[in-house]
Amino acid sequence: MPKKDKKFTTVSIPTPLFKKVQERIKGTGFTSVSSYVTYVLREIVAEEEEEEGEPFSKEDEERVKERLRALGYLG
Repeated sequence: MPKKDKKFTTVSIPTPLFKKVQERIKGTGFTSVSSYVTYVLREIVAEEEEEEGEPFSKEDEERVKERLRALGYLG
């Protein structure tokens, strides 16, 4: 099977931030600032996608139900 060509783009970040991230990843499994930044962005996007799927938490839902009961809309 042929290997899929991965396409990449370049994103610029301020040098001081790059240096901080570089220090932060020392001794971790991340081999570059790019791999760490990619990981962090994937985590953020995944979290946002999860939140989009569930507009209300279970706690929010219970608070709304309690309020509706208090107003006499639910038994």
